[in-house]
Amino acid sequence: MKEPVPRALDGERIDRVLSLLTGLPRSQAAGLLEGGGVRLDGMAVRNRSRRVREGEVVEVEVPERVDERLAPDPAVPVAVVHEDAQFVVVDKPAGVVVHPGAGQRSGTLVHGLLNRYPELAAVGEGGRPGIVHRLDKGTSGLLVVARTPEAYESLVTQMAARSVDRRYLALVWGHVEAGRGLVDAPVGRSAADPTRMAVSARGRAARTRYEVVERFTEPAALTLVECRLETGRTHQVRVHLAAIDHPVVGDARYGRGRRALTMSRPFLHAHRLAFDHPTHGRRCRFESELPADLESVREVLR
Repeated sequence: MKEPVPRALDGERIDRVLSLLTGLPRSQAAGLLEGGGVRLDGMAVRNRSRRVREGEVVEVEVPERVDERLAPDPAVPVAVVHEDAQFVVVDKPAGVVVHPGAGQRSGTLVHGLLNRYPELAAVGEGGRPGIVHRLDKGTSGLLVVARTPEAYESLVTQMAARSVDRRYLALVWGHVEAGRGLVDAPVGRSAADPTRMAVSARGRAARTRYEVVERFTEPAALTLVECRLETGRTHQVRVHLAAIDHPVVGDARYGRGRRALTMSRPFLHAHRLAFDHPTHGRRCRFESELPADLESVREVLR
């Protein structure tokens, strides 16, 4: 496909434009972008949030249409913390991908959710039904999933308004000197490696507050911090902590080659989640204890 951007789409994100022009789900359009298969005026573009201008020519080889319906998978674990008619809160284990994407088409949390809550198929975006926020594959913890279109709209609005309280526990390298602080730095795709995120002037606004929970001295200087997201950029906590020279322990991508403890994934757990109920508006709060693999590391350090 080779099409100029019409006036009606001037200023829109490239992933939305690509979805509208090709008829593909936005998740599949994002996969094409990340894979380097999209060009604007002859130049490859990978940043899905890049805004287009009227008249720019979009070029992409549209893949053959496939059945986008997701098959329920009872083999995918779904640890339910709370459920009601509007939403479900789950405690995602590390190693599970939240929804299908270019790197994984099956065995995701969404496939397990559809097995238990088939009504999710009609909620939200086709490739990620019910999903209003995500956790990285290696991150464990709390995730809210909408069960109705009304709940989806409410939760997405709350996310955009930054009224959803999301808190993570992270073990980081080094002694974090200040008891609390704020990292306010835009996050976007790395110019050197588009599969990585980085603090970048070209990125989107991103804010992470942190507070020291516990400090350790052996086998190295380490700090357990609680991070509170004010925005929700991809890999935000990991990128921001690495940017202040306190990368997450066990994070092979952003850890800068530091000596690791015996860990197979980043020490990062979404342990608190709070939002307003989509129906009656009362505040809902949930907590999740550190999973066994992370708690065992903390006990060794103590």
